[in-house]
Amino acid sequence: MKILVTGAAGFIGFHLVKKLAGRGDEVVGLDNINDYYDINLKFARLKETGIEKCLIEYGRAVNSSLYPDYKFIKLNLEDREGINALFKKEKFEAVCNLAAQAGVRYSLINPGAYVDSNISGFVNIAEASRHNGIGHLVYASSSSVYGLNGRMPFSASDNVDHPISLYAASKKANELMAHTYSYLFNLPTTGLRFFTVYGPYGRPDMALFLFTRAIIENKPIQVYNYGDMKRDFTYIDDIIEGVARLIDRPAAKNEKWDGERPEPQTSCAPYRIYNIGNGRPVKLLDFIEAIEETLGRKAVKNMLEMQPGDVYATWADVESLVKDIGYRPDTGIKDGIKKFIEWYIKFYGVKL
Repeated sequence: MKILVTGAAGFIGFHLVKKLAGRGDEVVGLDNINDYYDINLKFARLKETGIEKCLIEYGRAVNSSLYPDYKFIKLNLEDREGINALFKKEKFEAVCNLAAQAGVRYSLINPGAYVDSNISGFVNIAEASRHNGIGHLVYASSSSVYGLNGRMPFSASDNVDHPISLYAASKKANELMAHTYSYLFNLPTTGLRFFTVYGPYGRPDMALFLFTRAIIENKPIQVYNYGDMKRDFTYIDDIIEGVARLIDRPAAKNEKWDGERPEPQTSCAPYRIYNIGNGRPVKLLDFIEAIEETLGRKAVKNMLEMQPGDVYATWADVESLVKDIGYRPDTGIKDGIKKFIEWYIKFYGVKL
């Protein structure tokens, strides 16, 4: 297929580009390379896909030196004219929208960035998909949408009407907007609720990156809620395998859907929501201990209260993923941490 991947310089997008281009799809990557975190890491990811920094200009496509059927373009999701022109020119068959302003805590500081990228930008992608005959729009949602929902494990059929961060609210809004486009315009849409993704080339604002760097530099780590938290950490390769399989499976109408007993995960429209998580929540202190064991060093822990917007625990029910595409994420936390730290040491030239 010919597939657009937005957020192609981001953590998940970069890995997805490699997966799709490697299996023979024609791929166009899009990213605005913003400075939410170190842009040098973003340029390093692009280089891994054969895109050289010196060739990148806004609105100009750059061909990959590694993948014959991959090219990259720097573009903002909010650039409606640029997005429409790109869709009209390239005639994509599928779109995977991973570009977004990420981060729960940052949404308390700069809410406007989330409205611009996650709301306005998403509408531009949905509109362009509608008007250009896109066969499947896949997009990133988040486990954050579960908010105050305390029933574990989180099911994609659970109510998610009580988010506790603007980031989570923007992802819930994406799901609502996607359903509208599926219903009104018969556009197949699939939303993916990711659960705490980690691995090589991961984001510097995520726990594994922050903890690893601090322990190596003999600096204290910030441990929220005094360590009493659980997360369903999901290794990047597991995420990518699930995303790639779902791109190939356009959402279909649920012919048995009943408006008197509405099931949130599906619809009478071609609309679907999935969790992609490991399905095995890990205690935060056990997670830190696994990093310590891999590095052979002890962390200095600065115990803090729960931060606004954070939730106590996440745990994904992935049975619908198993049922529909025959796939269950299975990378263990120790193996995943080891792979990340091996990358980190090599990438940053660390000597332990």
